Formats: sequence, structure tokens, C-alpha cells
Amino acid sequence: MTQSNSRTPARRRFLTSMGIAATGAAVAAGTRAASNMPATGSGFVPTRHPEDSWMEELGGSHRAFLDSSSGSGGVSAMNFASNILSAHADAYAGASEADYALIVCFRHDSSPFGFNDAMWEKYGELFSARTGIRHVDTDQPLTFNPLSLERSPYGNRSNTVTNMSARGVHFAVCNLSTRGMAGMLARSTGASSDAVYQELVNNSIPNSHFVPAGVVAATRSQEYGYSFLFAG
Repeated sequence: MTQSNSRTPARRRFLTSMGIAATGAAVAAGTRAASNMPATGSGFVPTRHPEDSWMEELGGSHRAFLDSSSGSGGVSAMNFASNILSAHADAYAGASEADYALIVCFRHDSSPFGFNDAMWEKYGELFSARTGIRHVDTDQPLTFNPLSLERSPYGNRSNTVTNMSARGVHFAVCNLSTRGMAGMLARSTGASSDAVYQELVNNSIPNSHFVPAGVVAATRSQEYGYSFLFAG
């Protein structure tokens, strides 16, 4: 006659409960470890550089970077920036435009938008050629920044540099393109490239930041938590 072991069920219950406890502890430890990981989950932590620190200094509970590389793209970026600010303030309870850190980038063929009317008056032939925007009535090169006009016929509506700056928008201007344009202007005018470059920098639009290259700023902005939108 086989004698049953009365301790076996209790032992099984003990081992099972130990296994559940161990599993729970492992899950909890994994959760704690995951919460300490970067948002990417990859362990990657980008190096910070002083040249990019202004992006962090803008603060914002929401962040967006609108990139442009053409004349039409620069105009669209201004309109998209306005839409983001207005829609956020209108659609979300307790929201305001001040919640946003918003950067519009002018690089490549939109770079001339980063300079004031005085530079467009002086160098409008090159700026119009780069942006592809000419006077709407005469088809001549522009002698003013088209983004400086209220009720503009160039597509940016009332979203001028002045108005958007007042709404908190900042502008990243490509230094690489600025250097390139300074060289071209120097060759055509007989001035030194460095002198023209400094003239352009001294006549940049409000809230502008010269970045080493627009494409670099586009990538660095994402390391600072900015959502990226390419406007054209």
C-alpha cells in the first residue's frame, strides 16, 4: 500500500508562491530600470554643445522646429508656425501661444529670409535668385524682404517676421549659406568676403540665431525634444 506524502501539496504551494514573488520582483526591477532609461530606450544620450544651448533656453512645454530650404518653403514655414500657435491656443483648455518653443529654420535657398530690408535692397538680385521670388508686378528682383510685408502678395498672409517674432517664434539662419552668399557678393562687388559676411550678420532679422548649418540645427533640435516639420 502506497503511503501519500501529506507535505507535498503544501510544498508545491510554497514553491509556486515563491516563483510568483520572484517574477513580481523581476518585473518591478525591470520597470524601475526602464524608467531610468532615456526616452529612446537605446541608452543614447546626446552630447550638449554651447552653440546649441539657445534651443534649450527657449523653454516651452511644447517644441517644434519648422525646416525650410526653398523660397516657397520659407513662406510655408511661417504660415505653418502661425497655424501651430493659433490651433494650440484655440483648441486646448488653458493653452496659450506662450506654451510653445517654436523655431523656423531658413537654410539653403530660403536663407535670404534671414536678413532685413536693407540687405534685400542692396543684394536683392542674388536674394531673389536664391528664393525664386521676384516682384509680383514688375518681375524684377525684390528690394525688400517679402516676409516683412503685411497683407503680402507673396503668400505669407500677415505672418511677417515682425509679427511672428512678437508671437515668440525664433529663427535659425544657416551660417554655411550665409558664408556662401557673402563670397558670391564679394566677387561681384569687389568687397572682401569677411566684410560682406559681417554686414549680413549685423543686419539679420529679429530673434535670429546663426547656426553652423541648417541641416545640423534640424538634427540638433530633435536632440532637444523638438518635433520636426519640413515645410519645403
